[in-house]
Amino acid sequence: MSHTKQTEPQADIDELAREHFYQVLYGRRDVRNQFLPDPVPDDVLTNILHAAHHAPSVGLSQPWNFILIRNPELRNQIYSAFCQANDEAAQMFEGDRRSQYQSLKLQGILDAPLNVCITCDRNRGGPVVLGKTHQPEMDLYSTVCAVQNFWLSARAENVGVGWVSIINKNKLAGLLKLPEGVVPVAYLCVGYVSEFLTKPELELSNWEKRKQLEEMIFDDTWANRKG
Repeated sequence: MSHTKQTEPQADIDELAREHFYQVLYGRRDVRNQFLPDPVPDDVLTNILHAAHHAPSVGLSQPWNFILIRNPELRNQIYSAFCQANDEAAQMFEGDRRSQYQSLKLQGILDAPLNVCITCDRNRGGPVVLGKTHQPEMDLYSTVCAVQNFWLSARAENVGVGWVSIINKNKLAGLLKLPEGVVPVAYLCVGYVSEFLTKPELELSNWEKRKQLEEMIFDDTWANRKG
């Protein structure tokens, strides 16, 4: 995999860069249906992984790893694990909600040209890590920051990403032969797409609507809602 020279950071962000950042941020989508078969070039993938690797991490522990999954047999096994979990999940809904759930396509495991599993090594940094002393789950949150960096940089490269969360973590860990202490955090479907939807797919399908920001803001304590 080739290495692409990265942009040097600047102290101040100019107006054009700020505008482009928000364009990328608000244009990010969870992709399931729109994948194209075209492979992601090595230099583009390197850019995305490099951005993910520059996420913030507790105690600078950098607990993530990136497993690039292209093997068709392995991906079929992972797809089967998804189907089992998806059938189980459908039974948790009732009536029309279950029917609507079953009509949704919630993954692109076999459609995307690349799958990536981002893992968290719970042992990285040793038994005592700065910042984990009272919140040991911070390494998992750090890995999620890497996932977000991956997702946003992929969008900046016009590459789509879909996060598959409907899968048994232990089964996925077994299929990927993860060692003890390494856990899967995000299973991602990655590739170029025919289009980026104007709104999240679950919003377009009327599964859920975006809540108003004012509903989420509180002053000082939970008792004092701003909106």
